[in-house]
Amino acid sequence: MDLWFCQGFSEPGAGSDLASLRTSARREGDEYVINGQKIWTSSAHYADWMFALVRTDPEARKQLGISFLLIDMKTRGISVRPIITLDGDHHLNEVFLDEVRVPVTNLVGEENKGWDCAKFLLANERTGIANVGLCRERLDYARELASHTLQAGRPLIEDVKLHREIAVLDAEIRALEITNARFLLTESEQRRLPPFASVLKLKGTEIQQEIYQLLTRIAGPAGLERRTPAEPSLAAVNARYFYSRAASVYGGSSEIQKDILAKTVVG
Repeated sequence: MDLWFCQGFSEPGAGSDLASLRTSARREGDEYVINGQKIWTSSAHYADWMFALVRTDPEARKQLGISFLLIDMKTRGISVRPIITLDGDHHLNEVFLDEVRVPVTNLVGEENKGWDCAKFLLANERTGIANVGLCRERLDYARELASHTLQAGRPLIEDVKLHREIAVLDAEIRALEITNARFLLTESEQRRLPPFASVLKLKGTEIQQEIYQLLTRIAGPAGLERRTPAEPSLAAVNARYFYSRAASVYGGSSEIQKDILAKTVVG
């Protein structure tokens, strides 16, 4: 049986400063009763379950009063409201939890120790957000598109400036690939520098944005065309460009990643 999980982390006023979350879970016998709101919840309208951070000890210091719960999305009291993004897509949502009852057996780890789970998952998420394989595929597509797009009767790929720009991005992606492999395949590095995932997230995000900006320039006015879904179009290039801007925020904003690296790596 396949289950689809969504991530109940971010809240209004608790995004990059995630430990400020206010969704509460009070214990009543063998159940937690949850009240609060989550936001920017990807695919919540499809999800079977949510793994969520909730505050179980309002008196404790921010990180120390948080627990990690699994919540069945069919539970009474849960409502999902769509958020339509700039690219016209619906994958984000607000999730409201009103007296939602969850069995205590759905607690992951220890009560009030959920922040440890969150840190582990965020490191994995940030490594994934680097999207190393996607960066390579999109740059290859940029080369192909530039080879078939004509300017003054000549393929754009023959433009020296564009050729140089693609070469620089190719080198940066290669460096990202090596860094990603070193972090994922060297267990000692993961233990010694777990915040190094922030390097991958930060640099991977920048490269993705540069590639989509490049693709948008290559597509030119054709990227603004709106056609039926059955017709070939470059409109998806512009849509992905708009969406790529959000990569500086989701999974922990770029400013937060720089703070993490400054405190834990640079010292």
